[in-house]
Amino acid sequence: MGPSRGLYDCRDPRTWRAVLAGYPEVVRAKAGEARNLGALDAWYQQELPAALRERREKHLTRDELVKLMAWKLARGKFRPRLQHLVATNPEELVTRCTAAAFSLLPNVEAAITELSKLKAVGPATASAILTAGAPEITAFMADEAVAAVPGLPVLQYTLKHYILYLDKIQACAKRLNQVEASSEWTPHQIEMCLWTWTLAQKLCPTVLPPSCWEAPNAKESAEDVRPSKKRKASIH
Repeated sequence: MGPSRGLYDCRDPRTWRAVLAGYPEVVRAKAGEARNLGALDAWYQQELPAALRERREKHLTRDELVKLMAWKLARGKFRPRLQHLVATNPEELVTRCTAAAFSLLPNVEAAITELSKLKAVGPATASAILTAGAPEITAFMADEAVAAVPGLPVLQYTLKHYILYLDKIQACAKRLNQVEASSEWTPHQIEMCLWTWTLAQKLCPTVLPPSCWEAPNAKESAEDVRPSKKRKASIH
C-alpha cells in the first residue's frame, strides 16, 4: 500500500527511508519559524543520546532537561511558562527521577509515571526524555506525528493516549522490519518520519517522494486530533 492514504499505511521501506532523508530539510524549514531549532535538534538527535550512552547510569542533568524542553517547544507551540517551570526542578531531583525512569524500561508506563514527578513534565515531555536514551523502545509524542497515525482518538496529553500512540508506532516499526529483514527501524525513526511527512506537506512538499506530495486526508487528520479550544490547557 502506498502513501496516498497516509505514510503510516505504507509498507515500502524505501518510501520511509526517502521520507526520513528529508528530515533535516524540514527541520531547516521549520527553523524559519522557530529560532535555534537547528542547533537544538542536532543536540537532541546526536549529542544528548551520545552523552547518555557514555554514562554508567543513564540520567539527565537539570541543564539538559531545560535544553530538552527548549527543543520540544521550538518544534511545537512555544509555552514560556513551561520553560520557566521546568527550570525550577532541583538538580538532585532531576538526576534521581530520570535515572529511575530509565531503569524502569521497558515498562514505559512506569517510566513516564516516574518522570511526571518533575515539574512541567507531562507524558509528551517524558516521552522526549525516554526517547533520547532508548529510541529502540520509545518515540516522542510530537503532535504532528500523532496526527499522522490513523485510528487514534482525539488527542489528549495523557499517559493512556501516549501508550495507544506508542503501540501503533512500535507496530509500524515491527512491520517494516519484517518486510525488510536487514533493516532495524526504531520507534523513534518512525516518529521522525511521520513528523517529517506531516510538516513537509505544508512547508516543503518537494522534499518528499513524488507519491507523497498529495495527501488528501492530511489536513483533516491534523484537525481531527487538535484539542478543543474549550479544553483546559495541560502540561505535556
